[in-house]
Amino acid sequence: MRALQHRQCARNADSGRGGTRPALGRPDGDRRASMEGMADLHFYFDPVCPFAWMTSTWVRTVAAQREYDVDWRFVSLRLLNAHVDYDSHFPPEYEAGHTAGLHLLRVAARTRDEHGREAVGPLYEALGRHVFEDPAGQPPPERATSRAFLDTVLTEAGLPTALATAVDDDSWDAGIRAETDEALDLTGRDVGTPILHFEPPEGVAFFGPVISRLPAEDEAAQLWDHVVGLARFPGFAELKRSLRERPQLPSFGVTTGDVGVQEDWHGGSRRLKR
Repeated sequence: MRALQHRQCARNADSGRGGTRPALGRPDGDRRASMEGMADLHFYFDPVCPFAWMTSTWVRTVAAQREYDVDWRFVSLRLLNAHVDYDSHFPPEYEAGHTAGLHLLRVAARTRDEHGREAVGPLYEALGRHVFEDPAGQPPPERATSRAFLDTVLTEAGLPTALATAVDDDSWDAGIRAETDEALDLTGRDVGTPILHFEPPEGVAFFGPVISRLPAEDEAAQLWDHVVGLARFPGFAELKRSLRERPQLPSFGVTTGDVGVQEDWHGGSRRLKR
């Protein structure tokens, strides 16, 4: 099976709703309200999306330089495309990769349930390092969802390895779907990942920003200010181009200082047809 080559962070068809778990997790109500209330940004991610990972790295740089709080939330590319015929719409490796992303989000959901919202960021950071920062390339889906891989990631994140058993527990999917729908309700449904909700709950949400290269540390905050400035203007809707470079990530063979091959992501993705 091919590696997690998610050069597209897919736009959706219509995503289904349903399931029996009404919400993600059952953390302490006061702690959850406090975390949500203080967040400057809600960042919706799928762990197999390289562009979400690039933007999250940028956001972490800004957060380290300023008092900037991020609430890491879930959006599943597999559930977002639940009713798409992958064979006719996407390159052959996408379905397995998107499915692996959903399985990894199950682990993240259980992590949030048992260890609070503040545990999600370190878990996502550890996952991203192993999925995208390995010069040997992205792990194939079967390895990215294996117990050995998850044990390593969870240990690095300072979390119990027992959380890995959630990877095959589909009882978490209804909650992940609900949070995916929450993100799409903020942006409209013709989007992909990442989705960022600025200055919640009143602020606006967008798909993106999508970047292929990381800004330098001394430029990261200034560039972020421009993004926030656009987000604060109530009439701003979209700024877009379909040409993208392959992301500047070791797993894509693009090292710091190099520029990835430019590709045309028609419709904001690499779907073979709309």
